[in-house]
Amino acid sequence: MPRWTTCNVLMPGAKTRELWQFSAGGKFSLQRKESKLHTEPLTEKWVAKDWQTLFQPRLNVAWLGADKVFVRVIQLPKADPVETRSMVELQLEKLSPLPIAQLVWSYEVIPHVLQAGAGQEMSAHALGELQTVLVLMAARHHVEEYLGQLEGQGYLADRLELPLLDELRSVKIKENGAWVFPSLGGVDSTCMIAWWYDGVLQNVSIAHLPSLETRGAVLQEQLAQTIWAGELEGWVTGEPKFHLVADEATAAHWLPLFDLAQQVEVVSPLPLQEVAVHTARRAVADDTSTNLLPAEFGARYRQLFIDRLWMRGLGALLMMYVVVVLIYYGFVQYSSWRLGSVRDEITKLGPDYTNTVQLKERLRVLQDTLEMQYAALDSYQSVAATLPPELTLNSINFERGRTVRIFGTTGAENRVQLNEFNAKLMEQEVRGQRLFSKVTPPNSTMNQNVLSWNFSCELKRTDTGE
Repeated sequence: MPRWTTCNVLMPGAKTRELWQFSAGGKFSLQRKESKLHTEPLTEKWVAKDWQTLFQPRLNVAWLGADKVFVRVIQLPKADPVETRSMVELQLEKLSPLPIAQLVWSYEVIPHVLQAGAGQEMSAHALGELQTVLVLMAARHHVEEYLGQLEGQGYLADRLELPLLDELRSVKIKENGAWVFPSLGGVDSTCMIAWWYDGVLQNVSIAHLPSLETRGAVLQEQLAQTIWAGELEGWVTGEPKFHLVADEATAAHWLPLFDLAQQVEVVSPLPLQEVAVHTARRAVADDTSTNLLPAEFGARYRQLFIDRLWMRGLGALLMMYVVVVLIYYGFVQYSSWRLGSVRDEITKLGPDYTNTVQLKERLRVLQDTLEMQYAALDSYQSVAATLPPELTLNSINFERGRTVRIFGTTGAENRVQLNEFNAKLMEQEVRGQRLFSKVTPPNSTMNQNVLSWNFSCELKRTDTGE
């Protein structure tokens, strides 16, 4: 059973509809109330169900008008709810004025009321051997038509209840007699008559009375017929006392309908809001025996709720997708604008950049030329300063501004001087830095006692000149 958070109770009327919303728990305090004409829609946020009702379940209850209902009272052996329902179902054909297939029915077990009097505590109802069952029946086409009207107003009922049950239970039974409930369901010409004898509800009937001129005669005829039937069945054991459950204004119209010899007591009725509270309590307690809503309608409403959640979820995802696409499209447009701006800036700076590159290359060439000139002079000076007299220098070659190749000859006996010359070049410094980063060992060949030698030196430069 779901833990209901709120409960709505909708009362149909001839001109207006009343909607109460109660907190489903504790005292069932009233949260909201509204009165609407039949042409006015109900407040959607009060009655519609969305994803929030998954966490805060809401129960929608609708009252069915008493003018569409048949009621019968039967006495059955005491049994559990399942057996009681089976026994009621077996007697439906005898009780119902319509074929079973065209009928929607429910029932309510009416408890026995212990009254003062001899032998009351020894009756079959007091001993728990019998139970009183009020059978509620309505034509299926009337119920479906009413539910269709509610659907058109956006109200999908979870339960279809009869307020007459709560009105019937609201009165205190202290004596034998009949309780008359006039203007049942807001219809002035409809009344419910409940007969209590020895603490047992013996008969309930809903009377549809004609116009005011003959209303009293028809009411007296209905009362007389019920008394005769009760005498034949044996439950009318004395002159009944009548109780008119009505407010002062209604009682003023209905009291003249009774015979002067009849004892009539006016009983204050339960306010409609209090009746709605009792209905909400019964509905939240999950008393399914009194629910007149056809099972197929309840299943369809649940499926509609699930489908609505799916559709709204998909709609939300679609909207989110559209928002993401719009954001992405905006970002692309902004990036395109930025790219265009950068390209325009590049186009404007292109000539300046080309000129700058050309100037840079010219400067590099000039610097390389100048450095090569100084490097050649420094190399010549270093070779001249370190060349031993035993060695003869034939030529110095510069390759690509980086490598210096030295060629020469000497006698075969001067290899030591050649190696010392090679080592001294490696240690030569110009302006506080070494002139060569690398000096290769000398290569030599002997030809007719003449030693030809050569080796290369790598100039130490930060720029390769390539």
